[in-house]
Amino acid sequence: MSRETISQSISIVHPISLSHGKNAEVWDTTGKRYIDFVGGIGVLNLGHCHPGVVAAIREQATKLTHYAFNAAPHAPYIELMDRLTAFIPVGYPVSGMLTNSGAEAAENALKIVRGATGRTAVIAFDGAFHGRTLATLNLNGKVAPYKQKIGVLPGPVYHLPYPSADNGVTCSEALKAMDRLFSVEIDVDDVACFIIEPVQGEGGFLALDIEFAQALRHFCDEKNILLIADEIQSGFGRTGQRFAFSRLGIEPDLILLGKSIAGGVPLGAVVGRKALLDNLPKGGLGGTYSGNPIACAAALATLDAMTDEHLSTWGSQQEEAIVSRYAAWREQRLSPYLGRLTGVGAMRGIELANADGTPASRQLTQLLSLARDAGLLLMPSGKSRHIIRLLAPLTIEPAVLEEGLDILEDCLKQLA
Repeated sequence: MSRETISQSISIVHPISLSHGKNAEVWDTTGKRYIDFVGGIGVLNLGHCHPGVVAAIREQATKLTHYAFNAAPHAPYIELMDRLTAFIPVGYPVSGMLTNSGAEAAENALKIVRGATGRTAVIAFDGAFHGRTLATLNLNGKVAPYKQKIGVLPGPVYHLPYPSADNGVTCSEALKAMDRLFSVEIDVDDVACFIIEPVQGEGGFLALDIEFAQALRHFCDEKNILLIADEIQSGFGRTGQRFAFSRLGIEPDLILLGKSIAGGVPLGAVVGRKALLDNLPKGGLGGTYSGNPIACAAALATLDAMTDEHLSTWGSQQEEAIVSRYAAWREQRLSPYLGRLTGVGAMRGIELANADGTPASRQLTQLLSLARDAGLLLMPSGKSRHIIRLLAPLTIEPAVLEEGLDILEDCLKQLA
């Protein structure tokens, strides 16, 4: 099958062609089976072809496949927003809008904060990833490959160190960098918002320091700055809770949603304080495909499955399996390249590092190939592409999870 018609600027991790999937397993066009620890890069928390999601898509497709909500509202959008806003664990009145993706949610959030504050400056963090659209590129916390050859990007955007026990950056260091930023680079009164991932995804599954999160929330309240939590990858149960910000003891002003919101169907959302979502003129928000009826039906089925009991059970079972297996590997000294275990809940990364602590990027590339040949799909992350990010569906059968970890163990032993 030729790929000459596909842009060569799209980077492909696994040079295979998939045919079909079921829960945590996929098959390629040759019939080879793989255990999927990628999950569409965090989109398939409920697995491939979840029966409830598939049934909802089929039923909705016989009723209404599309209508632009800003032309004439439709029931699935209205029902989903009622359910979704009730699903957000905050104490204030919540409003929102649907988008087609997480990056589009981030773009709309930037419009919302500008309209609400009259300011334009944004503070993001090293290692961040918020999308590949022009405005979100500048939010990302690394240049290669996202910002290369693009030129001047929309801004102004400034970056701070991301404090986490997983990368060794302390709360104190991040707060000192913030103090320097407002002493040297920009007047704090010009800042519209901070945007932060409670657990970085692309950055290597780094969990945000709780002390810093609470200090940042206090600072934003004091300075009338808005706080945006990007839960696009960390949300919908990936950490064992509905959303990762809950573990931080804070409430963001805006929350970005996407990925696992609709069981694999393109959908995103911006939700948050109602006064913020209502501040732009009529017509300032919306989109032709935003909140497509089929996507909304899929999202409603997703919410049906994501009870707190399910999320807690799925998350703890997967976390326990990964943490216990990793601990055994460390005790056995399975590989000289086995580094730290990062993240929280079922959102876990395994670092590959050399003896001197430098990233073992070459070994991770080798690991991806070894695992794929053995029937396991893995995804890299981290600034140096040296951290495996584990994104198996939360619904993975325990035996399949153990089989996948067995393959990973064997491949780690083989690293040269």
